[in-house]
Amino acid sequence: MMGNLLRLLAREDAGNSCCSHQKYDVFLDFENAEPCEEERLLYSDVAEVLRGSHQVIHDLQQYKGAAKEIKEAISDPGDEYQRRAWEMVTPLVQKLKQFYLFSNDIEMIVPRILAELCGPDQSPTQHLETQQALVKQFAEILEFTLKFDELKMTTPAIQNDFSYYRRTVMQTRIKQNSATGETGPDEGALIDHQLANKMSLFYANSTPMLKILSEATSKFVTEHKEIPLENTTETLGTMAKVCQRMLENPDLIARFRREETQLFILRVMVALIILYDHVHPSGAFVKTSNVNVKGCVKVLKDQPASSSENLLNALRYTTKHLNDDNTPKHIKTLLAV
Repeated sequence: MMGNLLRLLAREDAGNSCCSHQKYDVFLDFENAEPCEEERLLYSDVAEVLRGSHQVIHDLQQYKGAAKEIKEAISDPGDEYQRRAWEMVTPLVQKLKQFYLFSNDIEMIVPRILAELCGPDQSPTQHLETQQALVKQFAEILEFTLKFDELKMTTPAIQNDFSYYRRTVMQTRIKQNSATGETGPDEGALIDHQLANKMSLFYANSTPMLKILSEATSKFVTEHKEIPLENTTETLGTMAKVCQRMLENPDLIARFRREETQLFILRVMVALIILYDHVHPSGAFVKTSNVNVKGCVKVLKDQPASSSENLLNALRYTTKHLNDDNTPKHIKTLLAV
């Protein structure tokens, strides 16, 4: 358990130490936290979603696209090139369909986690202290969101392949191959028009999984009137604060067995800032924010560029309020390219 987390963070808040340089030993066990009996059912359901997320990331990392075949089909209208492009694109689009459908799993599971971590029965800090296993799983969903969107942004073949697929379906609805007399893929292999439209909107967004996550969180706040918005945003802010504190303390980082855990915490910290910025009406960058953006950015800039540059870019380009007029100038300067 975090032990003195509750006392330490309460003392910090009481001392208004957002500008303080004092360091506290705050530790969240992102490697070994286990659920209590009351959490086990939800924990099991989230674990199932997370298993799916690992496969999605693996498949997206392996996504090569059909740029060569599409280019040939556009240059030469011959049946052979058209058939070859279609045969390459069809299984790729089925993968894109799986990715999109998985976003529905994220949309469904996140409100259930938030209901546990943001409930009015305890303060946000108490929830974090007593429900570390669910906090760990929520952190893994946040990391997945960043990874997915980062991979999507660096894989232009996704939209090219899907655009070609839709054009082909609209123009021909699987033409008969005049050379062999064979037909194209079965109608059952096609994606119905309504789903194709939803997928098109999903992939048109530069950060589609963040959009799903932030909308699911905002919907949760709207539908659960018994849980004030502040409970949710304070939970996100406190989690970011815990990540920041841990990263500032080499002794705490040294307690982890896996080297990649430090990068995991960095990614989670950034994802929390971005989600907070999308959910809170005033965003993460204003002076009244529950997130110490300046401290978090300093932690990021203390890391090797290989670990930090993509995350700094995520703060620059995927947040909602960075360029607002009421964002302090020193924050804009800090994140300037």
